[in-house]
Amino acid sequence: MTMQAMIDEWYPVGLFSQLDSAGRTTALMGEPIEVACDADGNAKVTGGDGRVLPVRVRYGHVWSSLGEPKKELFPIPEADQPGRRFVDVGVVRVRCSPLRAVENFLDIAHFPFVHTDILGAEPHTEVQNYKVEIREEEDEVWATQVKFYQPQAAKSASGGITTEYMYRVPAPTCSVLYKTCPPRPSEWDVITLFVQPLAEDLCDVWPWMALFDDETAMTDLIHFQQTIFLQDRSILENQIPRLLPLDPGMEIPTRADLTSIAYRRWLKRHNYTYGAQLVAQ
Repeated sequence: MTMQAMIDEWYPVGLFSQLDSAGRTTALMGEPIEVACDADGNAKVTGGDGRVLPVRVRYGHVWSSLGEPKKELFPIPEADQPGRRFVDVGVVRVRCSPLRAVENFLDIAHFPFVHTDILGAEPHTEVQNYKVEIREEEDEVWATQVKFYQPQAAKSASGGITTEYMYRVPAPTCSVLYKTCPPRPSEWDVITLFVQPLAEDLCDVWPWMALFDDETAMTDLIHFQQTIFLQDRSILENQIPRLLPLDPGMEIPTRADLTSIAYRRWLKRHNYTYGAQLVAQ
């Protein structure tokens, strides 16, 4: 299976705040790598063969690539907005395709059933019409005008509200979610999913948030988000097939799956197939 298209992308490989000179060993697309601080305090990533890999430090994370990225790491303008709190949620290891992890993040229909009484609740299970597009200029998948009733949309929310969402996929294993900010209705809270592909069926998921919330303790913000993702993990690890099917006939989509359909089409267009299943088996 060709991997070149995805080899030349940027991937999260650790939290910058946790780096030290001793370093830590992890993996990227099956290759062992070491992530450490150099003598000047800069992040350094080394491949299994000793070669120094490209590095960026952004959004609290160290990013690297086994190849030669053709473009810069995608921008998140809110990361430079004064007054926001930036939350390094940590890491969750999941036995699933990295592409599956992203697709699950894009799925709103599961809220009432997997995140019961937090992000959704019965009988509010219907997904209203929303808009999905592949924005050619940015080369990103976007879903907008997504609305869903939520008993507790955020740690800062008190009582149920109808939350509006926007989803953005700027890279094959990353997604950015913009959602209603309860304390500041004119702004969006930003919740991201940065996925590190360890292997085709194993990944480390690094959620990160940029919020307007001056009240909630940092540990509570982290715990809230980790709770959500641990609920997702049990679903992800039981999905069959483990890899993400790119053939539209292999899984039956519903109207609520428009974002997933666009994401799979976009992956196929770019030959982003690491972690994908291309034909029915």
